[in-house]
Amino acid sequence: MVSAVFHSPTEASDTLRADAVSIKPNATPVMPTEPTQANQASTQPAIDWSGWALRLLSPLAGIALLIAIWGLLTMKEGSAFPTPAATWDAAVTLFSDPFYSNGPNDQGIGWNILFSLKRVAMGFGLAALVGIPMGFLIGRSKIASSMLNPIISLLRPVSPLAWLPIGLMVFKSADPAAIWTIFICSIWPMIINTAVGVQSVPEDYLNVAKVLNLSEWKITTKILFPSVLPYMLTGVRLSVGTAWLVIVAAEMLTGGVGIGFWVWDEWNNLNVQHIIIAIFVIGIVGLLLEQALVSLAKRFSFE
Repeated sequence: MVSAVFHSPTEASDTLRADAVSIKPNATPVMPTEPTQANQASTQPAIDWSGWALRLLSPLAGIALLIAIWGLLTMKEGSAFPTPAATWDAAVTLFSDPFYSNGPNDQGIGWNILFSLKRVAMGFGLAALVGIPMGFLIGRSKIASSMLNPIISLLRPVSPLAWLPIGLMVFKSADPAAIWTIFICSIWPMIINTAVGVQSVPEDYLNVAKVLNLSEWKITTKILFPSVLPYMLTGVRLSVGTAWLVIVAAEMLTGGVGIGFWVWDEWNNLNVQHIIIAIFVIGIVGLLLEQALVSLAKRFSFE
């Protein structure tokens, strides 16, 4: 039995045309079209508005909560503690002329902050010059580590103000005594963190340096320093916070010009509003110093 399939003339012609196109030698292939700007824009990640709102609104909400609690606690009539509104008015007046000077014991809050930062920079700088090399020495030498670790463990917990009379006795002046106190209190985090960083360097790196017969300078600059830098900058960040904390207490006792002396002088004048303003100023300056060092650590990261 023979079966036959009959097609209509139209269907046959369509089939022939399709075959002719498929076997045409010079046929140009159809290239995919490039995405338009609208398609490209649609593929870009959307802005995380909820994340931005969380980062911006959460701190503001915390500050607003603090001010609200402060306002509730000072609502009572005749309260000796100033209200947020009264403190704000005093701050506006105070910062309208922060750099006035009416003598050595009557200067604006701007001058007091600058003098405190100058002492912090000097004491902190000396601590970095001594503490970071000492940290490398302790981390590299077992003999130095066994000799210096007991001394560090003994002196590190000493209160900052306990060092101030020693400075006054040795230097016979308030400024060097305050700088000495900052130096001796801010040096320990840099020593400890740097030494821990050196001891955390993988032994394989040092073995390769021995095989290559590298000098100690090459080992320190090419191998140890990049590995130790995050530890070192953590110590620096902790030290600057300690230095700013210590200078306020030291200036309260030594006098002169400085934010610590200014706080104590305002207490003698029973100006509680200015003391509260000074607390906020001290906190803001300390926060800015820490954030600057965090940014520096990220900038010089070798990762």
